[in-house]
Amino acid sequence: MSGGHDALSAFQAIAAARAPFVSRGDESGTNALELRLWKASGIDPVKESAGRWYRDIGGGMGQALNVASAMGAYTLSDRGTWLRFDNEGPLVVAVDGDLRLINRYDVIQLNPAKHGKDKLDEARELADWLVSAEGQRAVAAYQMHGEELFHPSAASPR
Repeated sequence: MSGGHDALSAFQAIAAARAPFVSRGDESGTNALELRLWKASGIDPVKESAGRWYRDIGGGMGQALNVASAMGAYTLSDRGTWLRFDNEGPLVVAVDGDLRLINRYDVIQLNPAKHGKDKLDEARELADWLVSAEGQRAVAAYQMHGEELFHPSAASPR
């Protein structure tokens, strides 16, 4: 399975084939996205796999990519880590371009009553810049190996 644009179909095909899949299992944003995709696919990989084809490693993205490479398994990776990864082995990008794969990053200002006022003005200035037209252009312009890593979304928040 390679070159597709439908993440849900890919997850369903992985489960149907009982193909090895490595999960970060670390409660990161990428892990949360993976779990949402499994749920949207109508699949509970932990229940359906019983540890046979779905492997939760409880580690970071680099670890997951290394394990997937060693096992010839599938995994879900963020683009930045994938582009910096130098142990690809048999790994290739199998699915790309599905809007459901976009993993949003948000800027959240802490409540000064709970967390103090130290650096609050600087934090607000950074947050304001990130959602400004200039900040959004900078987000879009950030690339690695000629590929855009982040997609500006301040104009259309959740």
